[in-house]
Amino acid sequence: MRAERLVALLFTLQSRRSATVAELAQALGVSPRTMHRDLAALQAAGVPLWTETGRYGGVRLVEGWRTRLDGLTAREAVALFAMGAPRALAELGLGAAVAGAHAKVTATLPAPLRDQARQVAQRFHLDAPRWFRPAEDTAHLAELAKAVWEETRLRVRYRPSGAEREVERTLDPLGLVLKAGVWYLVARVEKSIRTYRVARMTNVEPLTERTERPEDFDLARWWAESSARFERSLRRLPVRVKLSPAGVRALATVLDAELAAAALDGARPTTDGWTEAVVEFEAPDVAVGQLLALGTEVEVLEPASVRQEFAAVARRIAERHGG
Repeated sequence: MRAERLVALLFTLQSRRSATVAELAQALGVSPRTMHRDLAALQAAGVPLWTETGRYGGVRLVEGWRTRLDGLTAREAVALFAMGAPRALAELGLGAAVAGAHAKVTATLPAPLRDQARQVAQRFHLDAPRWFRPAEDTAHLAELAKAVWEETRLRVRYRPSGAEREVERTLDPLGLVLKAGVWYLVARVEKSIRTYRVARMTNVEPLTERTERPEDFDLARWWAESSARFERSLRRLPVRVKLSPAGVRALATVLDAELAAAALDGARPTTDGWTEAVVEFEAPDVAVGQLLALGTEVEVLEPASVRQEFAAVARRIAERHGG
């Protein structure tokens, strides 16, 4: 992206006393011809550049001139305009901060770069929640975000999934995760790290004690590993099926793409031109419900209970439609 590259060039010139066009091109991974065009674009944007010829010559900024974007990298400066999750940031209590950051970048970027950066926001947008899912109650999210940032403990009241009664927990908040439009708090309780759905919290009380944060804790890595463990724990029922060529092509459209890929990786062709595969599901009713979407392009082989229920549902469908 040229806007990002021009900001990177600006910072590169600011960090070096002088550099040749070839050195700048190598640093930014472009050709010397492209670098000449980028330097001309900076000059046209009002950045004062000085070019010196000779053996020790090069390109440099006029002495004493500096951009006021020292605290931002090139990617950050442009990405601020491409923030596609304003609702999520507002829920975290960062709406005003993002607006302020936008205003500062707008005031300090040269006009051509500012215009190109704004174009990013007009071409990319993130809409995290799934279709037809109402927004969850995130009334306590700002309090949780503050505790995460300030590393202070919390006392929360929480209703676990499927439970009739609330429980009270004292937590060391470690981070917040937004997954498919749903907010989760990752927190340490006693000696274990667990995940709590924010919408199930009925009360949040900030405490004065400091959080005991594990030194090697990495939120993104922990979440990826935890999510993988959770998904594996749900898939406990292997179902052997036969798929027509059309069924093979459609499998990823009716199942999770990763689950379909895993099933097809171990698949084998049969003598009638179909493909035999094993798909893992959470439960028999889930298997029947999802495989029905393949219609006549799938045959359930085993277990017998799933095969029988699949056939029974198919018969009821036929009877309902006069078949």
